[in-house]
Amino acid sequence: MSKRFTLKTLAAVGAMGMGTLLVSTGAMAQQKLKWAHVYETSEPYHTSSVWAAEEIKKRTAGRYEIQVFPASTLGKESDINQGLQMGTVDIIISGASFAARSFPRIGVAYYPYTFRDSDHLLKYAKSDVFKELSDGYKAKTGIQTVAVTYYGARHSTSNKAFKNCDEMKGLKMRVPDVPAYMALPRACGANPTPIAFAEVYLALQNGTVDAQENPLPTIEAKKFYEVQKNIIMTGHILDSLVTQVGPHVWNKLSDTDKKIFTDVMQEAAAKGTAEIKKREGELVSEFKKKGINMIEVNKDDFRARIVKAVDMATMGYDMKDWDRIQAIK
Repeated sequence: MSKRFTLKTLAAVGAMGMGTLLVSTGAMAQQKLKWAHVYETSEPYHTSSVWAAEEIKKRTAGRYEIQVFPASTLGKESDINQGLQMGTVDIIISGASFAARSFPRIGVAYYPYTFRDSDHLLKYAKSDVFKELSDGYKAKTGIQTVAVTYYGARHSTSNKAFKNCDEMKGLKMRVPDVPAYMALPRACGANPTPIAFAEVYLALQNGTVDAQENPLPTIEAKKFYEVQKNIIMTGHILDSLVTQVGPHVWNKLSDTDKKIFTDVMQEAAAKGTAEIKKREGELVSEFKKKGINMIEVNKDDFRARIVKAVDMATMGYDMKDWDRIQAIK
């Protein structure tokens, strides 16, 4: 073997080694993240999350590979909230009502009849009140709240028709395991029954519960209308979901990447919000065509009953926060 050939070979091997090192370094630089939620793959919360995952990968030149786990794949809503704090889940979309377990004040926005309409809710999401509450939650848990998606006005479904609070007496109503959601059934003499979201259809079908409450797009996506005869337009909570990033991820992001994550997640939230608002406007007539009995009610009667029966302070909410939300124009 000639000296010249040996040197060429060594140079080639060295170049290959350097190339392998660069590839390995690049592979090591890519971070794989888990994004979890409890919603169906057909819903905007999932499609916008998938879009955001791809967009973050694109804008960070592939440094982040985010896999979205829908439909309670990684656990029920309480599980993924806990996982975010433990570091077993990296990003979630969830109601901030679950965050209230760690920081009760943030749950005030889920108190029935807090918001006048969806625009009021979205203005709250950009307000100093929301920032203060989100910062308080972060100080307690380290979790970064990045974006807010409109979830819809929550209405009731039931096989027993009702038009007022008194007619709900004795109903077993599935609600999330959160005090604010229990306010309506408790005030009206119904029996609030917490059941995991993924199990609600079966619980309605087999009679474990008589009723449930959710926005119209969710009633459609989860096919609750197949096992419920009536949709009662209580509109008792104007709901939202928050996109949250765990501290084990957020605290390691550069300022540039934090901006990319924030920009993309807020764009995704805006996409989801627009789709939900549009779908809400279409579904009343569509449900009527399916033979569902759509019942209008006097919301003021429900509101008065809840205010009389349920004390905010017992839930850990601050009346001053509620008053500040009411003042948002």
